[in-house]
Amino acid sequence: MYSISDYRDCQSHGPIIAERVWTAWWQDSGLKVGDVLEHLKEMTNPHALPTGFVAHDGDAYVGSAFLIHCDLEERPHYLPWVAALWVEESRRRSGVARALMQAATKRAAELGHETCYLCCEASLEDYYLNCGWTILERGVGKPDLTVLTYKT
Repeated sequence: MYSISDYRDCQSHGPIIAERVWTAWWQDSGLKVGDVLEHLKEMTNPHALPTGFVAHDGDAYVGSAFLIHCDLEERPHYLPWVAALWVEESRRRSGVARALMQAATKRAAELGHETCYLCCEASLEDYYLNCGWTILERGVGKPDLTVLTYKT
């Protein structure tokens, strides 16, 4: 079992979130884990972006997702983005990622956004399509990412 909480209420998970996000996406960027942890401090305003969500089983970290201004520098006009979606390997395929995305898209709607964006590698397209996302563009940026949308 797990719960989804606003990051503001689960800041004790900040170090593990920063480590997972850094390892998965930013370790080759020149940023340090501490830079990611510092970025998480921006996610404590309840009425603005960026914000974050934590899946947890009691005190145990299960996963997390962000809702941010921009996740793809080639598409700065799209706003907001569900980003840095991570679920611990042992907890995958149990609905956690979908629940985190739902929390993020719900918050986007509460903030007045009718559409959310997400980018992924082509190999993950089917997963997001099955979660209700729609492909907007393919082959964006150097890593040839797919941009998807979700109507809130």
